[in-house]
Amino acid sequence: MTNKDPHNSSRLMSISAVERDCGLAKDTLRVWERRYGFPNPLRDHHDERLYPADQVVTLRLIRRLVEAGHRPGKIVGRPDKDLTELLRHVGVPAVQTIGSEAKQVLKLLGTYDAVGLRELLNAIVLRAGLGAYAAEIGPGLAEAVGAAWSRGELEIHQEHLFTEQFTTVLRSAIHAAQGAGLPRRRPRVLFSTFPQEPHALGLLMAEAMFTLEGCLGISLGVQTPIPEIAAAAKAHSADILALSFSSMIPAPQAIAGLTELRALVPENVEIWAGGTCPGLRPKAGFRVFRELSAIAPGVGAWRSRAGAGTPT
Repeated sequence: MTNKDPHNSSRLMSISAVERDCGLAKDTLRVWERRYGFPNPLRDHHDERLYPADQVVTLRLIRRLVEAGHRPGKIVGRPDKDLTELLRHVGVPAVQTIGSEAKQVLKLLGTYDAVGLRELLNAIVLRAGLGAYAAEIGPGLAEAVGAAWSRGELEIHQEHLFTEQFTTVLRSAIHAAQGAGLPRRRPRVLFSTFPQEPHALGLLMAEAMFTLEGCLGISLGVQTPIPEIAAAAKAHSADILALSFSSMIPAPQAIAGLTELRALVPENVEIWAGGTCPGLRPKAGFRVFRELSAIAPGVGAWRSRAGAGTPT
């Protein structure tokens, strides 16, 4: 092992493990390492990156700050005490200001009650319906959980528990809606994210909204190479490529990828981008949707343009 760790190697994490733990894409970690000198991983005998525990803790702090609007160039490489002080000034909602459902979610996460959490989320989606669960309630719950994590009230594994249970319930509700006997018709929508984007929740919420509009949907999951997205679009005769970008993806990087994808797919295939990526703006060749509620009128407008009113 090069740049040897003086501590037990069991405390080291692979780049894939750090990506899952911190919610930071592998490419982001590599760019920060090259550009800012942090993180500074060790290397094993295969020259694979290994991250000490203290660096992982710092990366968690950085992720909180980036999601709160801080630019990586201003915070990456700064001491933990500085990062912690900055976090104290991050405007996150207090528990008292959130709804009763969010309070229940945080309580169940605090007691590690995975079964109770899933039962609560199932009850919410049955009561509110798939559209409200995906477009209104879900983002609010995710924001409350993220805010609690930013305040240090939840550990990363508790945030992961919420994401997993929320995703399971949402996926089940999507499958139920798809099997409800409603006719599926164009547009045929292909869902994915770019390789730098590991976050799937926003993509799944978008899929729910397209499903409610009776669209034909095909999901590739997350982190699909751009040429493969283009190949899948051709293979599945996609009308729309729906892509999600979180706040962890720099806008220039997202726009560059969208521009590359635009050049690889036919002009009649529309590219729709959404998510919380700050600075992502529509350009010639792709559309940007800031709100999930904009999907329904967007689909209606597409059908008007394409004259696609019959099932396919």
